[in-house]
Amino acid sequence: MQNWIFDLRSRSFVLLVILFLVVLALVYFEISEEFDQSILLFVSESVGNPVLDVIMQSITESSDIFYMLGFGIVVLLIKKTRRIGITLMILIILSTLLTGYIKCGVDRDRPDYNYEGVVFPVDISRDTFALFCEGGAVASFPSGHAARSMVFGIILAYVLSERFPRGCYLLFLYPVLVSISRVYVLQHFPMDVFGGAILGIMLTGVLSYRTKLYKIFEKSKI
Repeated sequence: MQNWIFDLRSRSFVLLVILFLVVLALVYFEISEEFDQSILLFVSESVGNPVLDVIMQSITESSDIFYMLGFGIVVLLIKKTRRIGITLMILIILSTLLTGYIKCGVDRDRPDYNYEGVVFPVDISRDTFALFCEGGAVASFPSGHAARSMVFGIILAYVLSERFPRGCYLLFLYPVLVSISRVYVLQHFPMDVFGGAILGIMLTGVLSYRTKLYKIFEKSKI
């Protein structure tokens, strides 16, 4: 898991930036539009299983910013996990704001499909926040939920990597499931969640390096 934390000048960061710019270009110039629309059309015709609908709705809501901030605050209040909490809190806020501003710049409309699955007690969230930019809440690329869930997956996997060197990678199932759920509930196109996931990896790697998250493995108390 050490490779998941890197500096701005690292090869990993440069490659991720290039990959994100490629995905952004595909979306902005509508090169991926036919692919995205075909996937959403297929998904829209497949929803309607009551059990699967509730599962997907629950997964997608778990990555809502307010739930994640609540978790981050709890971790922050515990002395032994304070460095983890600080890193999580900064990343949650930063990823949410950054995806919001990118959405304003790209200005891609959300999928024009109606979700007619099981009624969920809580409205499906579109928690995009970008100051001085009103269009971010209704824009689609990149997915803030995908970015935040990737932040959680990487941070928690890294924290557990020393005790569970192989099992920790199972935590990456969480961002994968969140990304799938965002497409399933017809809130995002596949390229939206792909772009959000790349952004989440990029931000987590750099900020974790800056906050020296690796010090949690040192014997001395933080």
